[in-house]
Amino acid sequence: MVTPSAIVELLLGAGLSSPPSLIIGRVTGAALFSIGWMCWLARNDDRSGARTGQITGTLIYNVSVPVLLAYAAIAHMMHGIALWPAALVHVVLAVCVCETGYLSA
Repeated sequence: MVTPSAIVELLLGAGLSSPPSLIIGRVTGAALFSIGWMCWLARNDDRSGARTGQITGTLIYNVSVPVLLAYAAIAHMMHGIALWPAALVHVVLAVCVCETGYLSA
């Protein structure tokens, strides 16, 4: 949330230059922080419907991010030092969410 341009530069090789893009970056950072906080608080809950929704939402996010990063790299030739490691981390997180069994009946 503090330095979205630096994070985007690590991921895509070019920073954010316009004030609107910096605001969008900070809003995205706030959204990620809130998702992380929500998951941390619910980590010990039982398998309620809300927990299933939370896990499903987290899975959707962790599948979407590597797809979008790969698209940026392949279609737009954007490459930063952290692009592929970040994509790999999100793939691993998606697999971990599936392996926990929270999505099974």
